[in-house]
Amino acid sequence: MSVATVDSPETTTLPVIDFVAPIPGFPEDRRFVLVRLDDAGVLFSLKSVDTDGLRFLVVPPTQFFPDYEAEIDDETLAALGVADQSDLLVLLVVTAGEAGAEDATANLMAPIVLDQRSRRAVQLILSHSGLPVRQKLMVA
Repeated sequence: MSVATVDSPETTTLPVIDFVAPIPGFPEDRRFVLVRLDDAGVLFSLKSVDTDGLRFLVVPPTQFFPDYEAEIDDETLAALGVADQSDLLVLLVVTAGEAGAEDATANLMAPIVLDQRSRRAVQLILSHSGLPVRQKLMVA
């Protein structure tokens, strides 16, 4: 577990989240901080500690997809060192739409799973789930 914190003009001192495997496409980036972007706790930024400007918009699925459940396998639980699954936080990566919020999509196939105790995380790829990579985030 990383005990380092990040203190920048954009954030208060935040604990560092360590990815046990790199996010696909970003092999050099394993340390991130989670920054709340709204008062309701609906929208967050997952910001790289090591690469300036690298960030992902993420949301908890319950606000947009109340029936969403990521099936977390034993291998992932072991990699995270999870003792209690109730400590897990699942987040969906959001892609902003060209026309604004109404075109935003969430990746249901590859949620980020975070153990809130150890601050270890992984992007879980649910390749045989049939879940979409781009599911419209807001219903018009």
